[in-house]
Amino acid sequence: MGVAAYLTAATPPRLAVGGITVAIPVLAVEQGAGVALGGLLAAAALGPSIVAAPVAGALLDRSRRPGALLAGAGVVIASAYVVASFLGPVPAWVVALALIAAGAATPFVFGGLSSFVTEGIPDERRAYAIDALAYNLGAVAGPAAVAAAAALGSARIATLVMAGSALLGAAGTIPLRLRPLAGAHEPASFFGTIAAGFRHIATHRPLAVITASGTLSQFGAGGLAIAAVALSVARTGDPGEGAIIVTSFAIGGLLGALWNSRRPPRRSPEWVMGWGFAATGLLTIVAAFDLGPTWAIAAIGASGLFTAPSAAAMLLIRKQQSPPELRSQVFTVGAGLRAAAAAAGAAVAGLAAGVGAEALIVAIGVVWVASGAMLLAYPAGAPSIDGEG
Repeated sequence: MGVAAYLTAATPPRLAVGGITVAIPVLAVEQGAGVALGGLLAAAALGPSIVAAPVAGALLDRSRRPGALLAGAGVVIASAYVVASFLGPVPAWVVALALIAAGAATPFVFGGLSSFVTEGIPDERRAYAIDALAYNLGAVAGPAAVAAAAALGSARIATLVMAGSALLGAAGTIPLRLRPLAGAHEPASFFGTIAAGFRHIATHRPLAVITASGTLSQFGAGGLAIAAVALSVARTGDPGEGAIIVTSFAIGGLLGALWNSRRPPRRSPEWVMGWGFAATGLLTIVAAFDLGPTWAIAAIGASGLFTAPSAAAMLLIRKQQSPPELRSQVFTVGAGLRAAAAAAGAAVAGLAAGVGAEALIVAIGVVWVASGAMLLAYPAGAPSIDGEG
């Protein structure tokens, strides 16, 4: 497995999941079902991932054919999106059930696939830099592809494009020829594997620290879109400028990921993760100062530059601090916690919008800084326990 092969497998399904949360609400409006139903259906596509994450991780950790599981997850996601594309002729409850199935399969192509990246890219730092790039490409290209497909045709076509992308990712896993991570290890039971994974995440200090830090950072990130819209309304009266601010953050993240994939930092991963989160937070706070119409866009865009290196460092620590027989579960649970934290951050930001746009932006920056400061609790010189370092 090389870099191109991994990106071919990892980017399309992440693009599909990133785009579907935009495509489904637009499709619901086109079909006269309303924004509220679109929002509920989008939540159905994402919500099950937090519940399914430990099960997906345990299945991958125990499987003799993990590649088949990953490919199967991609097929499930693609099939669900095809069903969802026919919202209107197909009842909403059927679409909801299909999207719930897709949400349950999502942990396989997010944290699950990440747990295998070093199997084909031996340089760990470069491997997780490439994985972070796949996440960022999906986050930027997914909504962009939906916007383009909807403009040229309809949201139904956009949803089918997302289904095709998920299917492309499923096909891309076949050439990877993934092998079991655990080798000859055979846990006592399926539920024993899940219990061991949670116990390791909660009690192994290096992993507990970076899991808590990474989860908290996403609580702040989840509120950014709400805060950006509030800031735009307060300063210009145009909520559309909020989308520009959020896009600048995504573009900054993509540029940082591209740079990081070519020149991964050589400092310790806990240093990169901590200072990266802190830099993102400080620049977010700077955006609260009203120094002209482009100031917030530039500051938030710059803050995004540091997200990919810090995320790659977090993924590297997950790998180094997980025994092979629990690695997939550590990755899927970590990804699920971050997704749940982002959703919670968006909800809290919406409820707190009345405190003022600048105060909300500062609060989000403070959360990022706090998540970086948590790395001060990381035990110095913690040895790798993955059996490879």
